[in-house]
Amino acid sequence: MLEKLFEGMIWRSRFIVLLAVIFGLLGAVILCIIASMDIWNVAVVSFQVVTHAIPHPEHFHEDVVAGIIGAVDLYLIAVVMFIFAFGLYELFISDIDEAKEHEDGEHQLLAIHNLDQLKDKIAKVIVMVLVVNFFQRVLHTKFSTPLEMLYFALAIAALAVGLYFLGKVGKK
Repeated sequence: MLEKLFEGMIWRSRFIVLLAVIFGLLGAVILCIIASMDIWNVAVVSFQVVTHAIPHPEHFHEDVVAGIIGAVDLYLIAVVMFIFAFGLYELFISDIDEAKEHEDGEHQLLAIHNLDQLKDKIAKVIVMVLVVNFFQRVLHTKFSTPLEMLYFALAIAALAVGLYFLGKVGKK
């Protein structure tokens, strides 16, 4: 009887994961709102520049692109949070029935059956976040020597090779 009680307590303790699910979803929503506000601010400033309401800033185009790429970066991090929350829920609590009704066999974006699948999906999105962050930082980098340009080209080539192999992961 003590064993049955203890096992029941252990099994029900998995519901503590609901905290991670709830706050993961909350974090994802917050990141989406912040990214959307960033894009809105870029749009407002761009409109003011185009209508000559404010003078054309010196690095206007770079700032616009950097602002939008920064928002994309936040959206990608939000996707990581969504995948994390959905994956934890499916692994520890229950399958999401509504997701199964709307997905066919080939396109099960959020179907997670084990911890390795969750880690793989999160890792792929994190790599994309790092790639986007890299390009955001490059926008404000000044290259003064040909060697710096060569390093930049090598970094892009390394990213391309890494993304190629990342695309091969999990495919037969």
